[in-house]
Amino acid sequence: MASNDTVGKTIGVALALCIVCSVVVSTAAVMLKPAQIANKSLDFKRNILAAAGLLKEGVSVEEQFKQISTKLVDLETGQYTEVAEGVEKYDQRKMSKAPGRSIELTGAEDVAKISRRVNVAKVYLVEGENGVETVILPIKGYGLWSTLYGFLALGSDLNTVVGLGFYEHAETPGLGGEVDNPKWKGLFPGKKAYDAEGNVGLTVVKGRANPDSDHEIDGLSGATLTGRGVDNLIKFWLGDKGYAGFLNNLKNGEA
Repeated sequence: MASNDTVGKTIGVALALCIVCSVVVSTAAVMLKPAQIANKSLDFKRNILAAAGLLKEGVSVEEQFKQISTKLVDLETGQYTEVAEGVEKYDQRKMSKAPGRSIELTGAEDVAKISRRVNVAKVYLVEGENGVETVILPIKGYGLWSTLYGFLALGSDLNTVVGLGFYEHAETPGLGGEVDNPKWKGLFPGKKAYDAEGNVGLTVVKGRANPDSDHEIDGLSGATLTGRGVDNLIKFWLGDKGYAGFLNNLKNGEA
């Protein structure tokens, strides 16, 4: 009797299994993609709420996010603006790489090491009867190993820090990854973004901050370069190439 264990049959079975596995994986990826997109959006909103000090556990993130309005700002003029795709579909990260929708930064300008700065940025506002209560600003900049993406929230005076947090980075766990440590993030609320002369004052120092300072934040132990990266990105986004013009306009009722 002829053996069924031929090379051809073995290859055929292996090929069939590969095809079946590929179909299963591809189908799963397609079916799970909407859920992955929804979860990513939910996490994004959760981080905005957390930076603003508004996140409540046990309450729907979508429900909590209804108190936040999303607007677009032209960073050159500091004015609210619109784009063809609309605020909801506007992809700020994608546009930051598009030559027609962003500008290339010079070496002197690019303290945050982001290469290009988007022309139009999203901002998130909590508004009350007396106007803006909190403004949440998207920020990003290079640390030691990665670009850190996060949010910086300011209070109604557009100077007092409400919170800061990062939702994406690849810094070393236990070192630069301590940017996620609630204790370190807890050092930011109450600090002042700008000094009396209107210059960016908020700064992450090397070592311990002066306890009497309105601006200084303790450095990250063992992660000097990541701390410096956070300091640089704060200075960039609060500066003239960042949101300074918008914040001034907002303060004067001219945004």
